[in-house]
Amino acid sequence: MRDPYEVLEIQRGASKDEIKTAYRKLAKQYHPDMHVNNPLKDLAQEKFIEVQEAYDQLMNEGGSSSSYSSSQSSYNSGASNNEFQTARQYMNSGNYQQAIYILDNIKVRNAQWNFLMGVCYVNLGSTVQGMQFVKNASRMEPNNVEYSNYLNQIMNMQRAYQTRTYNYNRGGRSDIDCCTQLICADCCCECMGGDLISCC
Repeated sequence: MRDPYEVLEIQRGASKDEIKTAYRKLAKQYHPDMHVNNPLKDLAQEKFIEVQEAYDQLMNEGGSSSSYSSSQSSYNSGASNNEFQTARQYMNSGNYQQAIYILDNIKVRNAQWNFLMGVCYVNLGSTVQGMQFVKNASRMEPNNVEYSNYLNQIMNMQRAYQTRTYNYNRGGRSDIDCCTQLICADCCCECMGGDLISCC
């Protein structure tokens, strides 16, 4: 990760209040909801995650710190397992919005946080956004089998969807769709006393 002071665009040794102000400004600027129809939404999502990580790094150091370590260890502390367990329970019951609410209140954005957030977004239909979180989790813990398996599963789903879309756009299913629509139209006509296709 880059120097968190650089990411948040603040001077080294900034106070907690200055860190919070910079974080709020950038988080609002790069929040995914602000870039839904933007072609650069993936870049905004990555920047949003980077801003969150920088904020967490500095707040865990207590602010006003003149030293910066690129160690990932600060991401792996600060959130109790109870909070993650609660989020997983909501996810298991299909209540992904409540799980996101719980996760949003966890200050440390470690690998598990990114993974769970990603799973929530994927299941709410925001696959691209969810994939970014899961990719981030896999980067933070490359040996975690749960994260890498889920990432592969999402990527395979995306490839399958893109292949189907490509084939459909090339006319691969237009014959079937045309026949289906004609049969449906004929059935409707016959129900009303008409006949669109006389041989059926």
